[in-house]
Amino acid sequence: MEGDFIIKVRAAYNQLTKAEKKVADYVMQNTRQVLFMSITDLAEACGVGDTTVFRFCKTMELKGYQEFKMMLSLSLRESDESDARINGDINLQDSFAELAQKVLATNMNALTETYSLIDENAFFRAIEALHRAKRIFFFGVGASLLTAMKAMNKFLRIEPKVYCVQDSHMQAMVASTMGPEDTAVIFSYSGATKDTIHVAELARAAGSMVICLTRFIKSPLTSYADITLLAGANEGPLQGGSTSAEISQLFLVDLMYTEYYRRYFDECSKNNKKTSGSVVEKLC
Repeated sequence: MEGDFIIKVRAAYNQLTKAEKKVADYVMQNTRQVLFMSITDLAEACGVGDTTVFRFCKTMELKGYQEFKMMLSLSLRESDESDARINGDINLQDSFAELAQKVLATNMNALTETYSLIDENAFFRAIEALHRAKRIFFFGVGASLLTAMKAMNKFLRIEPKVYCVQDSHMQAMVASTMGPEDTAVIFSYSGATKDTIHVAELARAAGSMVICLTRFIKSPLTSYADITLLAGANEGPLQGGSTSAEISQLFLVDLMYTEYYRRYFDECSKNNKKTSGSVVEKLC
């Protein structure tokens, strides 16, 4: 992890294939922008395929695309530590007031950008898909699993047909047994998590509707999606599981819940009374 990664790319440039050089050229000219691009975004920008980007990472002796972005981020930080390379980056020299302002700005920017990315047509189709579904499964791994669990908990108040399986192997088993009458709602910031992509592939193969909540419009995950809803937080390689990314996804969940509730108010209000009454005695 030591040394300047960009210098390493320049040093290895002559060893790269013609296609890999296109990736190297773009990375060296647009380093900061690449930090927030999916592997598919980078491939399209370079005019190559996803496999070429992956081969470039392997040529640079990296395990994959995520490690590549991490090395790129570290290289930028080492080149000028006084300059915050990632939006909302925190410095050790910040006062508490500055820290609070940066955290606030990061979260507000995530919400504002997510709002600006809302596609009403896609959003309404998602609501209709949830209503038509016999069963709704919320999927995610890592930090996105927590968001999926929160989504299930929220919708369970008004809709009894929602489920969330936590174990990744069990998620795959459930996805494989879904049918055309079911809907999968999949959370993934990067859209490049192997377990999540596998679940989407299985659900799609089973004929189910697949809804993805993710950052990038084009990624390995969205290639299996019928509907994609975008969450606008810019999460750097060193900010995995950031609160701003979660907040942007939860904003969409809250919006979906509220629209679903008001659109199907009569049935949802009945369910809400039942679920609220079921726990009233547990409250102090």
